[in-house]
Amino acid sequence: MRFSTAQIATLASALFSVTNASSALSSRSTPSVVTKCTQPNTVAITFDDGPYNWTTELVDLLDSYGAKGTFFVNGNNYGCIYSEENAKRLQHLVERGHQIASHTWAHEHLPQLTGERLNAEFYKTNDAIRKITGCSPAFMRPPYGEYNDEVVEKAAMNGQTVVIWDFDSADSIGATAEQSKSHYDNILGQHSSNILTLNHETIETTPHQVIPYALKKIQEKGYRMVTVAECLGMEPYQSKTSPATRDGSWTC
Repeated sequence: MRFSTAQIATLASALFSVTNASSALSSRSTPSVVTKCTQPNTVAITFDDGPYNWTTELVDLLDSYGAKGTFFVNGNNYGCIYSEENAKRLQHLVERGHQIASHTWAHEHLPQLTGERLNAEFYKTNDAIRKITGCSPAFMRPPYGEYNDEVVEKAAMNGQTVVIWDFDSADSIGATAEQSKSHYDNILGQHSSNILTLNHETIETTPHQVIPYALKKIQEKGYRMVTVAECLGMEPYQSKTSPATRDGSWTC
């Protein structure tokens, strides 16, 4: 059987498209854990455990410094993600160019979960984020930074990279505001090429004392304050579309 030049070109194009799609899918489904940024001169400022009372305040503060943050949110931890106020907070941060990512549903110790309970921690959060913001998150952070092979594989099955950190402000383990500020001073004094931070937006002193101080100091050092996706040179979302319309499924 002979093929015309046009038929060969069409076949080659189709094979190229299939190969590319397969490669992209394989890349998304490969288990991966990151603990630091890869792009030079970047600082990724991240917040866990929201949405919460000060989410919008943090977004506006970051914007005032030309910074973009990453918010790892829970579905039902400090409040239901579907509440009117929390939905508006998440929509606002996405509209302003900040990154939203998963911190799972109920802030469980994931290595202690298996089967459907582990699945639910992922899919319920991802589903809520998609409905509220239209974003399908490409990153997740396990609560307490705890993970095992099954957790990492489950993240990969959901198309997500696991994100830990290489700097902890220690706000969630009892550090005072002054101690957290000192931690920032110490890490910035090391002149690292990049920093991947951990903060908690639910700790009152974090948005009101620590982050204003940290942003000023980071800016003085000349770092670019970017999202996790930017500090890794990756895309923040698997897909992005319009938010869904609120209905009876928006409940915790």
